[in-house]
Amino acid sequence: MNVMTKIMPGDGSKTDLEIPAMNKISASIEVSPKQAVENQDLPGLFPEGTRVYITDVGTDTAETLSAGAKRVADLGYTPVPHFASRRLTTKEALEDRIRMMTQDAGVTDVLVIGGGLEKEAGEFDSTIKVLETGLFEKYGISHMGVAGHPEGSPDFSDEIAMEALHQKQEFAQNSGIDMRIVTQFGFDAEKFTSWAERLSAQGVHLPVHLGVAGPAKITTLIKFAAMCGVGNSLSFLKKRGAAIMTMAAGFDPDEIVNPIEAFAQSPANTTICQVHVFPFGGVKKSSEWLQARGTWNL
Repeated sequence: MNVMTKIMPGDGSKTDLEIPAMNKISASIEVSPKQAVENQDLPGLFPEGTRVYITDVGTDTAETLSAGAKRVADLGYTPVPHFASRRLTTKEALEDRIRMMTQDAGVTDVLVIGGGLEKEAGEFDSTIKVLETGLFEKYGISHMGVAGHPEGSPDFSDEIAMEALHQKQEFAQNSGIDMRIVTQFGFDAEKFTSWAERLSAQGVHLPVHLGVAGPAKITTLIKFAAMCGVGNSLSFLKKRGAAIMTMAAGFDPDEIVNPIEAFAQSPANTTICQVHVFPFGGVKKSSEWLQARGTWNL
């Protein structure tokens, strides 16, 4: 049985954390819209109810994203479609997408991120402006992830990032939406846990889901690290050498997840409650790794 321990943030907010009182941290995973629609490995691959994020990199239509979310839901998982704020054009387009996701696919959980464009495609230059439309509440979204950047972002300073998280936390308290922070992936567990501690110290008490890369070839990780701006963490990974990788064997995620897991279940933790897996080496391979380490047995 999975006994849960609740930790209150201590600031009067509605959010509490449920941290598994056992030795394996729980996980979510993500897939592309095409994988969500077509991948024949997905049925039965994850435990029922697992959060399966559906990415939006600007190359898929809203209809494809919605179809992917519907299939994920039909398979018994919880679909979490991405809403990339700077990629959205108008409030009307945003509403159409939310309506489609909720009415056609039954979505109640979303991830709202900046989107990474240097210049916004339309009306929205930040996540908070998307949230302030009120459309997620209007269409019954009850859970939401927002972005966290333990290594910082090339697009804004750490101070701006912290202020943005305070604004989103206030939005969550006012809207009643259950909000969490979902971070970019990285390879330096100590940096990740220190960042989570700083959040709490600076008054951000949202639950944190730390991004980790699943099993993959080193060349694949280098490519995605360059694309996603996590070069500092990649340098750390390289310095660890044979402890966590060889060019032949690839990357061992346990070397990152194990210390995160240990910290998450220590008395020092008040924020970290899950990891979010980026399956760069394949969805099935990442699921098999999670199954082998006992995460999918929760």
